Amino acid sequence: MTVFLCAKCGAALTPDLRRLPDVPDVSTHEKDRGGEGRLAPSTVPRGCYAVDPEPWGAPFEEAEAGAPEMRGSRALLVPPDLTGTVSAGPRDSVIVHPEDVPTLRLSGSPGVHHGCCGPLGTGGRNMSCACGARVATLAADCMGPHELHLDPLRTYGLTVDAPT
Repeated sequence: MTVFLCAKCGAALTPDLRRLPDVPDVSTHEKDRGGEGRLAPSTVPRGCYAVDPEPWGAPFEEAEAGAPEMRGSRALLVPPDLTGTVSAGPRDSVIVHPEDVPTLRLSGSPGVHHGCCGPLGTGGRNMSCACGARVATLAADCMGPHELHLDPLRTYGLTVDAPT
């Protein structure tokens, strides 16, 4: 089991979580539940986490010709000014269920990085620890993935052996 902590103040951000072998896929049928403020299920179930080996979120850079775009159930919805870009965000971010980090709060002004039902996840770290450090990015719009990425430079995991 692993607990994730804020690298700035050391506060526990999550309860004990179990690592999943891979990042789960989300069915496209469940992804859009129809604009009444209802979100698709979280990518990661409660009590678990997964490590995303691919770049995710901000910053974005211009895509090279022929570069594959992120598609599928975890593709971010990007504002028009980011069309034709790819993520150059951190690799190995930890994805957790948003309800497993109840002490984090949305911070900053989302501007164009906010959809009809919540943040798109394209504006960079938008969740803050109680100490004020921006430690995570929440993507929670009805048309995109519903997940929380802990920044690998601003958080760390503490693995505790389960009692036998």
